[in-house]
Amino acid sequence: MDDPKARPHGGDGQFVRSLTTAQRDAEAARLRSKGWTYPRIAAELGFNHKADAYNAVKRVLDETVREAGDDLRALELDRLDGMYAAAMEVLEREHVTVSNGKVVTLDGEPLPDDGPVLQAIDRLLRIQERRARLLGLDAPVKRDVTLSDERVAAIEALAEELAGP
Repeated sequence: MDDPKARPHGGDGQFVRSLTTAQRDAEAARLRSKGWTYPRIAAELGFNHKADAYNAVKRVLDETVREAGDDLRALELDRLDGMYAAAMEVLEREHVTVSNGKVVTLDGEPLPDDGPVLQAIDRLLRIQERRARLLGLDAPVKRDVTLSDERVAAIEALAEELAGP
C-alpha cells in the first residue's frame, strides 16, 4: 500500500505530505504512544516496512518539537518586546541629578542625569542581542585555527583511513 511512486511529490521531486499521509502519520504516533511496535504499526496502517512506520512517527515528533519551539520563540519575543518598550520609556524620560534628596541645579535649571539614559541604552542593546540570538540573525564567528604538524598528520592519516582502499 505504501508505494513510493503513489506518494505526492513536489516540483523538486521531494515527498510532499498530503492530508491523508499527515493523518496516517498522526495515527502511527498515537499507536506508538500506546506502546505498539513499529512492525505492528506498519501492518495496521499498511506501511511496507517497519522503517516507514518509524519515519511516520519521527515526522510527527519533529513537527511537534518544531511547533512547540516556534510557540516558545514567539512567547520569548513578546516578552522581549515588553522589556524593550519599558527600557525605551526610561530612555525617553527626563532624568535629573539628585544629591542628598535634593535636585541639583545649574544656573537655576535641573542638572540632567545621563546615568539612567546610558543604563537604558545598555539594556536595550542586551535585549537586541538576545533577540538576534533567538532569531539566529548573528553571522557565525570566523576563527583562525592553528594546528600543530602532529595534529595535521593525524587528521590526514584519519582522512586516508576513512577514504579506504
